[in-house]
Amino acid sequence: MAWGGVLFMLSANSAPHTGPEFPFKDKIAHCLYFSAGAFCFALGLFSRPGVKVLRAVAWGLLFGALCGALDEWHQTFTPGRSGNDPDDWLADITGGLLGGWIAWHFLRRFSRPAGDRSP
Repeated sequence: MAWGGVLFMLSANSAPHTGPEFPFKDKIAHCLYFSAGAFCFALGLFSRPGVKVLRAVAWGLLFGALCGALDEWHQTFTPGRSGNDPDDWLADITGGLLGGWIAWHFLRRFSRPAGDRSP
């Protein structure tokens, strides 16, 4: 819920440009933010051992695609923002995939029974 609230506030901001400029800064920001959201989402869904990688990644993809589409649509109503940018949406989806994959690795590594900590 907090992640979504912050996303809404960021998308409603008319002047999102801060910090140093470098190529693909916006796309990297989208990917990182959505990977964090998908990571939290996947952990919330699969907080038990034995989760299959395909399931975690698929839910991350779905999370990135749906939330990214809603975010891009929301930006069309914000003055100074363009919205409906397919490249931003692709970065959101990529972040969702990455977040689901990282969550799967996290669960695989840290959700083992107490006596089984072998790599």
